[in-house]
Amino acid sequence: MAVIEELIKKEADGSISFGNYKLTEKTKLSDFEVDGDLYKVKTFNEITKLERNGLFVYESTPGTAVNAFKATADSADFFVEGMGPSQITLELEAEREYEVFIGTKTAGKVKTNLGGKCTINVEADEIAPTHIKVVAI
Repeated sequence: MAVIEELIKKEADGSISFGNYKLTEKTKLSDFEVDGDLYKVKTFNEITKLERNGLFVYESTPGTAVNAFKATADSADFFVEGMGPSQITLELEAEREYEVFIGTKTAGKVKTNLGGKCTINVEADEIAPTHIKVVAI
């Protein structure tokens, strides 16, 4: 896996991949259509942010590359790579408890706030992407 040179792309399995943490200047791409939804990505070495139909979906600081991203109100599943410690914020269902898995190990439970946001800290590696899975309990 690698950074997404085209900033965002649809994968054969219907997931999306996005982000390029190696860019030194903020770069945006809007109105990328996937299955009737419009995505907007903003990415560079300081931040990667994804919106769907104008609503928040994903943000990381510093920037990351995200591969095979799939998200519903009940779960999120993706691979992330970057250059060290990263804070990832996801929008899920509001005030719901989720279990977070980083790689094959549980990282514990989190409860989303009123806006449905939960935050995960991960050691993003550019050689070996980290699998993140968040599942509603």
